[in-house]
Amino acid sequence: MSNVTPKKIGENQYQIDANSNLGMRVPVRIFANEQLLEKMLIDRTIMQARNVSSIPGIVGHSVVLPDGHEGYGFPVGGVAAMDAEDGMISPGGVGYDINCGVRLLRSNLTEQTVRSKLKDLVTDLFSSIPSGVGSKGAVKLTHSELDEVLVNGVNWAIDNGYGSSDDSDVCEENGRIPNADPNKVSDKARKRGAPQLGSLGSGNHFLEVQKVAEVHDEEAANRMGIKEGTITILIHCGSRGFGHQVCSDYLRVSEQSMEKYDIDLPDRELACVPNTSEEGESYRKAMFAALNFAWSNRQMITHWTRKSFERVFDQTESDLDMKLVYDVAHNIAKIEKHKVDGRQRNVVVHRKGATRAFPSNREEIPSKYRDLGQPVLIPGSMGTSSWILLGQQNSMNLSFGSTAHGAGRTMSRSKARRNYTEDDVKKSLNDKGIFIKALTRDGVVEETPQAYKDVDTVVNVSHNLGIATKVAKLVPIGVIKG
Repeated sequence: MSNVTPKKIGENQYQIDANSNLGMRVPVRIFANEQLLEKMLIDRTIMQARNVSSIPGIVGHSVVLPDGHEGYGFPVGGVAAMDAEDGMISPGGVGYDINCGVRLLRSNLTEQTVRSKLKDLVTDLFSSIPSGVGSKGAVKLTHSELDEVLVNGVNWAIDNGYGSSDDSDVCEENGRIPNADPNKVSDKARKRGAPQLGSLGSGNHFLEVQKVAEVHDEEAANRMGIKEGTITILIHCGSRGFGHQVCSDYLRVSEQSMEKYDIDLPDRELACVPNTSEEGESYRKAMFAALNFAWSNRQMITHWTRKSFERVFDQTESDLDMKLVYDVAHNIAKIEKHKVDGRQRNVVVHRKGATRAFPSNREEIPSKYRDLGQPVLIPGSMGTSSWILLGQQNSMNLSFGSTAHGAGRTMSRSKARRNYTEDDVKKSLNDKGIFIKALTRDGVVEETPQAYKDVDTVVNVSHNLGIATKVAKLVPIGVIKG
C-alpha cells in the first residue's frame, strides 16, 4: 500500500527521507526487523507515518516502533514530537483509549503455591473485578466526586481507601497529571465515564496472573522486587468510555477548526489544532482529566486484586508483599524537553501505542528508580509472554524517549472471529497451562495470540537498539477478560 520503500540505515533501522513534494516536513524512521517491516508494508502503517510527517510543527522524525500497525490517522506504535510553541496537538495522535496503560504488581508467592488454587483465584478475580463492553464499576460517583477523580487521579482512589501512597510513588506522573480541567469535558463523556470507574472493559484489556520465567538483568530485577519463579499480576486497561468520548468530542472540534487555522493535511483523521490555541488548551485539559480517570481506574482494580489474593490465600497484602512495581501510560501527549538538532526544545510528544522509556537520571522517573532508569512494561497478547524492560539513553537519541507498547495486531478482530473458535483458543491456552475466565466468546476469539505479532520479536528490536533493554520475561498462568 505504501509506494515509498523505506531504506535500511542501520541494524533494525529504516528511513523514508523527507520529501516536500509529498508534503513531508521530516523523515520517517522505522524501528523493525525485516519480518516486522514486511507486515507494516502490507497495511497503511508506513503511509500513515508519512502522513504524520506532514503535520505543521513536527520536529526530528516521525517514529514507527516495532509493534507498529495501522490505526486511526496515526499508526498505533507511533511517536511524533511537535514544537510546543509552533506545533500542533492532535487527538488522533493519542487515540480513543486515552491512557490505556499497564501496571505490574509483584508478590512473594511461588508458581507452585498458586497453581494449587489457580481456578479459585481466577474465579474470585473474575467475580470481583467488573469487565466487559459496557461494564459498570462498583462505585457510584456523584458529579462532584467524578470531578475529584478527574483532578486527583490515583490520589482520589488512595484517599478513598483503595491502596496507599506507595502506589502513587511508582506511577508515571505519580498517577496524577496537573492542570486537568473537568469543565472541558462534555456531559456525554461524564455520563459514559461515571458508572465505569473501577472496571476492566473489553477488547485487548485483561488482567493476568503470571510467573517470572526469565531474569535478564539481575540488578534491575532486584530493585523492582522481581524474582524468578514468583508470581506477578499485570493489569491492562484505560479510561473506558470516558476517554473514548473525550477523543470523539475533540476530534470533531479539531476537524472544525482546521480551516480557521489554515491547516491542510493529507488525511482528515490527523485533525489537529495549534498546541497553544484555545482549542488545543481545552483538548489538553480534557485529555489530562481522562489520564487521571484511567490511573484511578487501574488503582481500584489493583485494590480488588489484592483483596482477591488475601481471600484465596488467607494472608494479608503485606504478608504477600503485593507491591506495585510500576504503572505506564500508552496513549498520551505531553510537553517534554528533548534534544532536537543539537539543542534542548520543549516539544509535545504524542505517544500512541507507545511506552515512555526514559533513561536514568531524568527527573520524571520516580525517585526509587531514578538512578536505574524507567521500568517499561510490555504486555503480550492474551496467553503469550509479557516483558519488563528498562529505559535507556538511546531512546532519547532515536525515539523521543519511547519504545513499543505491546505485540501489535496483525489480524483484524473480524478475521479472528472467522478463523478461530472459543473452544480452539481455550484449549490451546489450557495446553500451555493457562486458565482463562472471559465474559464473552468474542472476547476470547478476537484476542487469540495468533492475531498478534510475536512480542519477543518486538522486544528484541527494542533491546538490540538500546532503546529499552530486557529485565524479565513473564508468562501467564491465569487470565481474566471482558
